[in-house]
Amino acid sequence: VQNYVSAATGIAITTLRAVIGDMVLDDVLAKREYINSTLRARLDDVTDRWGIKVTSVEIKEIKPPKDVQEAMIKQMAAERNRRAMVAEAEGKRTAAILEADGQREALIRKGEGERQYNILVAEGKAKSLELINETAMKLGSNAILLQYLEALRSIAESPSTKIVIPLELLTTLTKIVGRSREE
Repeated sequence: VQNYVSAATGIAITTLRAVIGDMVLDDVLAKREYINSTLRARLDDVTDRWGIKVTSVEIKEIKPPKDVQEAMIKQMAAERNRRAMVAEAEGKRTAAILEADGQREALIRKGEGERQYNILVAEGKAKSLELINETAMKLGSNAILLQYLEALRSIAESPSTKIVIPLELLTTLTKIVGRSREE
């Protein structure tokens, strides 16, 4: 080799084109260390035969053509747009999930409250029926008489009502009062 500087430069350019040609543009811009080490290894193989040892290679700057730069700018803008849309969709999704969870929790609590209310009403009715049953048991056959008296009381509450008490009722009442005095 007559001019080793010119020959090494030519080999460096050819090797650089081969290395970059196998890569995607984003990788070319992001992986300068990889390009440097690959280029150094290949140059060292060739120049070793000339007695020259290549110890380091450094690519200082990569300037793609203007149309490639414009395409890269458009690609970056599209990527930012895509990320913004994904973030917005994730936000809407999260909000919808939280809203649904809140509605579900509200329905569960409302149902639980209604269930508790129904239980308390049923317990109250059961207690009332239990007391009525106990009273009826104490009165024995006089339970019907008690109902009859309650009906008479509700009739008597009307201002235009005249009450006629049958003789049998008075006789029965006298017997009950007499029994309770004996007890």
